[in-house]
Amino acid sequence: MKKRIVHLFMAAGFLLLVGACSNEPTAKESMDQYVDKWNKQNFEEMYDQLSTEAQKSISKDEFVKRNKSIYEQVGVSDLKVSAVDQDEKNNDKKETQTIPYKVSMKTLAGPVSFEGKAKLVKEEKDGKTSWNINWNPSFIFSQLKKGETIRITAKEPVRGSIYDRNGKALATNATVPEIGVVRGELGDDKDGVLKKLAGILDMKKEDIEKQLSAEWVQDDSFIPLKKAKPNEKDVIKKATSLPGVLKQDTTSRFYPYGEKAAHLTGYIRPITEEELKQNKDNYSQTSLLGIVGLEHIYEKKLRGEIGWTISIPESGATIASKDAKDGTDIHTTIDIKKQEELYSQLKDDSGAAVALQPQTGETLALVSAPSYDPNGFLFGWKKGEWEKLNKDGAAPFTAKFNKTYAPGSTIKPITASIGLKNGAIKADEKKQIIGKEWQKDSSWGGYKVARVSEQLSEVDLENALITSDNIYFAQTAIDTGKDKFIEGLKSFGFEEKLDYEFPTTASSISNDGIDSEILLGDTAYGQGQMLMSPIHLAAAYTPFLNDGDLIKPRLIKKDGDEKEIWHKQLVTADEAAAITKGLKGVVEDPRGSAYKPVAQGLTIAGKTGTAELKKKKDEKGKENGWFTAYDYKNKDLLITMMIEDVSNRGGSSYVVNKVKQIFK
Repeated sequence: MKKRIVHLFMAAGFLLLVGACSNEPTAKESMDQYVDKWNKQNFEEMYDQLSTEAQKSISKDEFVKRNKSIYEQVGVSDLKVSAVDQDEKNNDKKETQTIPYKVSMKTLAGPVSFEGKAKLVKEEKDGKTSWNINWNPSFIFSQLKKGETIRITAKEPVRGSIYDRNGKALATNATVPEIGVVRGELGDDKDGVLKKLAGILDMKKEDIEKQLSAEWVQDDSFIPLKKAKPNEKDVIKKATSLPGVLKQDTTSRFYPYGEKAAHLTGYIRPITEEELKQNKDNYSQTSLLGIVGLEHIYEKKLRGEIGWTISIPESGATIASKDAKDGTDIHTTIDIKKQEELYSQLKDDSGAAVALQPQTGETLALVSAPSYDPNGFLFGWKKGEWEKLNKDGAAPFTAKFNKTYAPGSTIKPITASIGLKNGAIKADEKKQIIGKEWQKDSSWGGYKVARVSEQLSEVDLENALITSDNIYFAQTAIDTGKDKFIEGLKSFGFEEKLDYEFPTTASSISNDGIDSEILLGDTAYGQGQMLMSPIHLAAAYTPFLNDGDLIKPRLIKKDGDEKEIWHKQLVTADEAAAITKGLKGVVEDPRGSAYKPVAQGLTIAGKTGTAELKKKKDEKGKENGWFTAYDYKNKDLLITMMIEDVSNRGGSSYVVNKVKQIFK
């Protein structure tokens, strides 16, 4: 009896042992665990499953660091690893097993996929038996062997150029000379040569010496110092006349018109580390990035797509490669001649100018002043130039043509349009206005609207525009009514995002709604809280040349020259003609604010405006001067110009003179 009990206990023990053994993962189950961690890129836990032999060949820190670094550098995404199912019958009795696996991933250089075979060994670790992976570098990429490294090489695309309407390059890739030195050929008077060269290149001598002492420099090395603009022939000649100073041709972005088109084109510069973190897929450490202007707005299109190659330098094997895709050219509607003419008039002031082809909406010029030379970001700045630009309170790096300002009396033709459409006024109907000041009633308290002259007591639309009668236009808005007046302004594009290729601040009517008749009246003649961009103001005058249709401005050239109507029939053709008649008088009638300086032969109509900017109600503020004008005969040019701080320079007349020079 005792014997049988012993045998039963022995049998039970055997069953427990078998049960314990069956709880240990099989080789395939161990591989599946490893693959799961691999897909999650959990390299720390992956290392714990490596065989003793594999762990001897690489430390945990090195394993984790290497895998992470390679995956990050090549831009691994959508990683999919799977172990191939096998017949495991009797395999667990073996001490080693081979399990095939498949790997696929996306990288910067395109998709990569490969197959491999993992050797698993049964090992005793910490009193437990387990299947561990005999890892080697081919698990990273199949071609990679022990002691080899991964190299990722970027191939920059050729950036697209920016052209004006006639195919003249505003931003292009030019072959430019790069001036440098060969250290071993500087001669006995090395110090003197470097001193002269520093003066010619507008560099510090210490900076040149620092580059000459770099570790990689040999006596026969060409050390590039500075790119020269294609038109700097004197600089090149003087520099290369010195011993040991040479030039080599290189390619660089170049802005042929410099300051004249800077705010339009913008510029590119080397990418920063922070920017690179946000744009890893299509940029490398040597990439250039569009920062402002069209270079920034059309960055994706102009840049194209970077090319990448993932290779093993020791063996020359290529793991993956993707060709660069060159950028696309941008063709604008800009006429660089008009751009240059407007800049020449504006360059010594702070302001903005916009020129449109009023029947098509094509933008002929976008100018802002003061300006800067965008080539400085690539070719370097003259001594003190960068500091001077940054300290300039007139903000030379900021475009002004797409920002909003108080439009002053240039809003009056728009007020007239709204009044005509709503029947508040008729073109030939006269308002009786007595005296220089007016208020609707005693509820206005001490506030009154003032006009420049009290000579006219009966005022029609033509004379109201010629004499810029504030009272006439205040009454027009009040008679129109707040709701209809606001609706009319919105039909002219106020408080609407301007669908324009150069992002522009939306024009606004007031800060918190028109909450009084006083503000309504002030808004009608441009002295309320209204803000308007020069681009929008120019477009707002197009109905007077298009039988009442507001034309949407555009900057990028399209196939065909068909105009796009922004808002239809803001006034009738007859009403538009009546407004033009008044605006002709502003220029041609001696009473008009744009009469002087007299310029014979011009066929332009327009409106001046002066907006006083006050911080406090009773103080004297700076004045911005405006003039918007169009050729009523040829109908091929419309210009808006705004100049800041004209109060001591003749007010809006200062602007009128400059605009007339363009129409001449």
